[in-house]
Amino acid sequence: MTDRKLKLGLVLTGSGGPGNHNLWLDPEIPANASVDIDWYIEHAKKAEESKFDLVFIVDSQYITPDSPPHYLSRLEPLTLLSALATHTKRVGLVGTLTTSYNAPFNVARRFASLDHISHGRAGWNVVTSGDAGTAGNYGLDEHYDYDTRYGRASEHVKLVQALWDSYEPDALPRDRATAQFLDPSKLHMVNHRGEYFSVTGPLNIERLPQGAPVIFQAGDSEQGRDLGAEVGEGIFTHAATLAGAKAFYDDIKGRAVSKYGRRPEDLVILPGVGVVIGDTDDEAAELEQHYRSSDHSFAQALGEFGRSFGWHDFRQYDLDSPFPQDVLRYAQNSFRTQAERIVAHAAEAKLTLRETVQLSLRRDRGPFVGTAETVADRLQEWFEAYGLDGYNIHAGHPAQLTRFIEEVVPILQHRGVFRTEYESDTLRGNLGLKTPENRYASARAEEAVTV
Repeated sequence: MTDRKLKLGLVLTGSGGPGNHNLWLDPEIPANASVDIDWYIEHAKKAEESKFDLVFIVDSQYITPDSPPHYLSRLEPLTLLSALATHTKRVGLVGTLTTSYNAPFNVARRFASLDHISHGRAGWNVVTSGDAGTAGNYGLDEHYDYDTRYGRASEHVKLVQALWDSYEPDALPRDRATAQFLDPSKLHMVNHRGEYFSVTGPLNIERLPQGAPVIFQAGDSEQGRDLGAEVGEGIFTHAATLAGAKAFYDDIKGRAVSKYGRRPEDLVILPGVGVVIGDTDDEAAELEQHYRSSDHSFAQALGEFGRSFGWHDFRQYDLDSPFPQDVLRYAQNSFRTQAERIVAHAAEAKLTLRETVQLSLRRDRGPFVGTAETVADRLQEWFEAYGLDGYNIHAGHPAQLTRFIEEVVPILQHRGVFRTEYESDTLRGNLGLKTPENRYASARAEEAVTV
């Protein structure tokens, strides 16, 4: 038994995200799952019944014909999460919204509304948009460079948080006897004039049920890690090995403490993982290979390969020539960190383009593949080794999600690693995160003490 509890999120990508172009062919998945609100409601309820901390809705706003099915047609996150809020009571509702192409006031208002609608279960996954083509959908000739994207993001998040503090908790007495709706001394302007944004304020919605939605972040570049350490409360990432997970965990929490004066417990690290469960470990390994080969073909992988490089088309090259080393210039304003890793590995291993693409299809056996007992053992091992604080489970094939919920979760609960009941009504409470104080109320309280 342990007092520290594992956190679980469920990533819902409907008809299939990157690397899962053919997932929608599974007859148990509605072909239009990504726009089927009933499908999302069903899965949000499953997550809640299983005591998951949150459901997570990913997003981007640029597509090509080579994008995976879920990206080609999907619901807008905040609209979707607002609908889910009316069908659930305890599970957290986390959605992606970019700081590059949204105004802080609108972001603050939309997430504040979701937090009220859900009674304190909203979370914002802060992104800066890696798909460079998004610029063309917002009237710009080119995407912001890395430094600008992350500079905007840092200022954007802090400004949104300031807007969420516009009202002190008791600013609206709504006293019918005195006909006083508002205490104007407890409503505050923002009057922000920064490098990237100017906002007067105040926000036209009262103090939020959980103080402020939980801020999530997922960047892996140096700028991305700094942003997560500075403002993130939940960190989404990927981890192929326990050693890699621990290195990331220590780095992000170390930065938060040393650079930004935060506490390690102010952040929870939640890597996204896929699980494959079989009756035996060998059967699970065979299932994993079956899913990989059936969900993603070489032609699909080649078409999608350019995403990290600003959707540069790699089909124009000779597949059996050395991997082109001059393509990093296409990734400068896109998913540069991932592109740099691909180019460096291809050069070091002297790979052809064909071999580099095939490598994405021939990944090593995943760490969370085996019987329910094996998967539970590994999840617990990484958690207790402080490689992470929890996991974002990719829903994937329905049969696998069912086995995870019905077989793995009960094992973790029996061992005392995962909750059997929610600790709180809010997302913050269940994640073990502190409720932020209203800056003006805190200043007022400090002033009263010193007088």
